[in-house]
Amino acid sequence: MTGDVVRLPLPEKTVGSRLIVVARAQHAEDYDAALESLLDAGIRSVELTLTTPGTIERLPQLLERFGDRADLGVGTVTNTDQVARAADAGARYLVTPITAPELLAAALQAGVPLVPGGFTPTELFASWSAGASAVKVFPAGRLGAGYVKDLRGPFPDIQVVPSGGVDLDSARQWLDAGAAAVSVGGPLLGDAFAGGDLLALRQRAESFVAVASDGA
Repeated sequence: MTGDVVRLPLPEKTVGSRLIVVARAQHAEDYDAALESLLDAGIRSVELTLTTPGTIERLPQLLERFGDRADLGVGTVTNTDQVARAADAGARYLVTPITAPELLAAALQAGVPLVPGGFTPTELFASWSAGASAVKVFPAGRLGAGYVKDLRGPFPDIQVVPSGGVDLDSARQWLDAGAAAVSVGGPLLGDAFAGGDLLALRQRAESFVAVASDGA
């Protein structure tokens, strides 16, 4: 990797907490109550996904309410128009499940950190060497935490964020193996966006925060 690679750092709260919660709601209006519970539990980074209708339009309001307490990013970004719109709305970082150089170029131009997804060493290193803020190993549930060590052999500086199928036990394993952060969805959120108990959501979130804080 050359020394002139432009790499935007992930925002401070995300780096410090080592935990990103992936929020997939039915509607963007559903975010508020769950975010309140998550942030009360100590969550400091939430990826709001574009599979939820109205996410970008809702983001400025969410930032006004929660932006001083947590980094709010936008995920499931798959084209450059979405990169531009999410950046304009104030996203603190962007996440994509794919390896697409044009998305990284657009994010760098917009001045917003991007975490591209990949599965193979070739995909992950391509994004990392092109200036990704970190690389998202997806779907991480198909792999073990030892994959971090495997990647660090040829790519010692690579910053890895596993996503997809990461539960409480595997979150601990990935972080112990050297992952920069873990990205967690269903195992933490459960039925929170389907009328589930928000107190139970907070308790699950507190358990993940404790794991991510251990050894940080």
